[in-house]
Amino acid sequence: MNPEAKSNTLAMRRAGWIMSGIVIAFLIGDAGATLLAIEPIRRAMLEVGYSHDLMRTIGALQLICLVLYAIPATSGIGAIVLTGFLGGAIASHLRVAGGLTPEIIVSIALGLLAWGGLWFRDPPFRALIARRVSAD
Repeated sequence: MNPEAKSNTLAMRRAGWIMSGIVIAFLIGDAGATLLAIEPIRRAMLEVGYSHDLMRTIGALQLICLVLYAIPATSGIGAIVLTGFLGGAIASHLRVAGGLTPEIIVSIALGLLAWGGLWFRDPPFRALIARRVSAD
């Protein structure tokens, strides 16, 4: 067995769940705001070129990604689809703004936190995505 999979301390699991918890909490708020179609989100949707008709669909997709990520048995596939969702948000903002914006930075940070949280809290995933150690 890979040494990465063996080293699953309580501190690592806690760090992973804290990182994942930040992602989950942020995205619950964002999905809720999107589903409720609050005014700042409605404006932002128009700015990036999406109609208000898509708000519920986007909010529902975000919740599906989030639920898949939050459940330990499906967290790997959840991280993958969540990354796709965040990538779409990054592409949309990049298309409109043409450069780095706070929305893009937040999306990148959430993606990094999501994968980092999964790495810390899930030993089989850690074994799958092991760090490379030089044989020198």
